[in-house]
Amino acid sequence: MKKWFVSAKRADFTEIGKKFNITPMTARIIRNRDVVGDEQIRKFLHGGIADLYSPWELAGMREGIASLQQAIINGEKIRIIGDYDIDGVCATYILLTGLKKVGANVDTVIPDRVKDGYGINEHLIDGAKADSVDVIVTCDNGIAAYQQIAYAKELGIKVIVTDHHEVPFEENENGRLEKLPPADVIINPKQERCGYPWKGLCGGAVAWKLVAALYETYGVAMEEAYKLLEFAAIATVGDIMELQDENRIIVKEGLKRIHHTKNIGLRSLIEVNGLERDSIGAYHIGFVLGPCINAGGRLDTAKRALELFASEDKEAADRLAGDLKALNDSRKELTKDGVEEAIHQVLDTGRRSERVLVIYLPDCHESIAGIIAGKVKERFYRPTIVLTDAEDGIKGSGRSIPGYNMFEEVSKVGELFTKFGGHPMAAGMSLPKENLQKLRSQLNKNCTLTEEDMIEKLSIDIAMPIQYISEDFIEELKVLEPFGNGNSKPLFAERDFHVLQSQVLGKNKNTVKVYGTNAAGCHMEGLYFGNPEDLLKLLEKKDTISITYYPAINEFRGKKTLQIMIQDFQ
Repeated sequence: MKKWFVSAKRADFTEIGKKFNITPMTARIIRNRDVVGDEQIRKFLHGGIADLYSPWELAGMREGIASLQQAIINGEKIRIIGDYDIDGVCATYILLTGLKKVGANVDTVIPDRVKDGYGINEHLIDGAKADSVDVIVTCDNGIAAYQQIAYAKELGIKVIVTDHHEVPFEENENGRLEKLPPADVIINPKQERCGYPWKGLCGGAVAWKLVAALYETYGVAMEEAYKLLEFAAIATVGDIMELQDENRIIVKEGLKRIHHTKNIGLRSLIEVNGLERDSIGAYHIGFVLGPCINAGGRLDTAKRALELFASEDKEAADRLAGDLKALNDSRKELTKDGVEEAIHQVLDTGRRSERVLVIYLPDCHESIAGIIAGKVKERFYRPTIVLTDAEDGIKGSGRSIPGYNMFEEVSKVGELFTKFGGHPMAAGMSLPKENLQKLRSQLNKNCTLTEEDMIEKLSIDIAMPIQYISEDFIEELKVLEPFGNGNSKPLFAERDFHVLQSQVLGKNKNTVKVYGTNAAGCHMEGLYFGNPEDLLKLLEKKDTISITYYPAINEFRGKKTLQIMIQDFQ
């Protein structure tokens, strides 16, 4: 059971409401997102293009632009090496479009997930040398590729790293020291020397910053750069970056442009999924479009998604979009089977008590290991790593919970891996199979999570009885969008909701509709999209429950009625 608590962050909500023409309740929600001070509140509510930080504030940007300029002047061959996930594909497309725009001799390579693995490797460098490539530009990778980049330099290839992942480090008697690769230029806001105001950019956003600086240098109208913001937005949401500060502006502005996108491939992908362009939000990127983009890199090749975005032929784009949707449908089935097997393994082997779950699924497709890890983490609420057989040993991905920095924890046992990298909340790794038990044992031995840490916390914005819901308030909540990581949908709570009727709905019987009333006599319909059995079992024991919810409007045959979307219950 989740532990509920009401956020109690303080501010003068009435004054904030007056100043920004919002209700005190909305002001409270903004404060709960740690948005403090008039300027930050203004940016949160009304931030736009003018509020984006200058790309020149990124360390290495001036050197990177100068190096690219020289390469273009000399007619040197430039190769972009991206990644096979949504962030890498979008970053690659942004860089490819930008460099072509200024006359660069440029091509791209996106690694094969199975054959090449993550990021730049010796095989890809050998390929670049064979193709007479002079400059490699990485995107969404490279910061951890010390040996590989050293190898490229030995072969006389210049390397420009654009990345956003955590910088590897070594511990010694002097403390923690960054281990930066020997690239000619490194553009990554996470490096210590970088004073960029916002460290939370994704790889696609870093790539967009480089293109914006490139366009400025070459006198290309900035509106051309802004056209690419839609792909930076897709990358930001798809890579589950925090929708705060600059990321919030990138996504807001990107979504505006998606609604009117001229990109033939993106239009086809929206159409094949039965969506309307002018209604696309962060949710549709995260749960509909994004998984299709990722599906190519997971089950086939990420080149399909890159080809889709670069397509200038509607028929070809429709075919590629259909292929990606079909691949994603297959991925869903594989994921379902993998999650069931992983849960059984945890329960059957007695690992339920372990604080860090390390699960070995030898027959799992390696591309979905991270998705399975995420779902198992949600089920048991503890850090989870899922590993599977690979061509050389085993490999997989991990997903974490607040309070457990997965990148730092796997770094402590780095000697067990042949390759690893990641973020505080996620990591990817490869290792010899014989190190599996050592990994499980050492991660659990080092783990300092307490029982309290492993109880999921549910932060409630406002304990608000349902009679206070109104159409005007629901409309005002839209100013808080886009919602996602770091800016979750506001959550409200009703202490005593007396359920009068309940009914299971949906083709897959996965929705419960309830009708009830509260202590003040306010009647309301509610919908719960979860495991129906959990709610129905509780209602067998008692008919008055506490609920958390998000208010909504149900429109049917021209008639609007208020309703609540139930998130949790006790």
